Amino acid sequence: MPVTSRLPPFAALRAFEAAARHLSFKRAAEELNLTPSAVSHQIKALEDDLGVRLFFRSGRGLQLAKPAAQLYPAVRDAFAGLSAATAAVRRHETRGTLTVSLLASFVSGAG
Repeated sequence: MPVTSRLPPFAALRAFEAAARHLSFKRAAEELNLTPSAVSHQIKALEDDLGVRLFFRSGRGLQLAKPAAQLYPAVRDAFAGLSAATAAVRRHETRGTLTVSLLASFVSGAG
């Protein structure tokens, strides 16, 4: 039987991806339409869930901790894959011919 692990909450992963890409909770918050405090709480929840520190906070912004540097490429690629798949579904068009047949009495309103 395959071993499966529980994934962290989607919102926390989303906040992590944006914060890691921008190296800023403020810029991640702007992108996600959240407050920097909300992003910080999501990151803290993810750190608690994973049991590791993800960022070092300094006066000059954020730096990725080693676990975050390992996690970020996989999360980035997963979101890129989801984005591409979603775009493909939105572009999907049903091609073909639709033929509608009605009785003449229905079309003319007589009946």
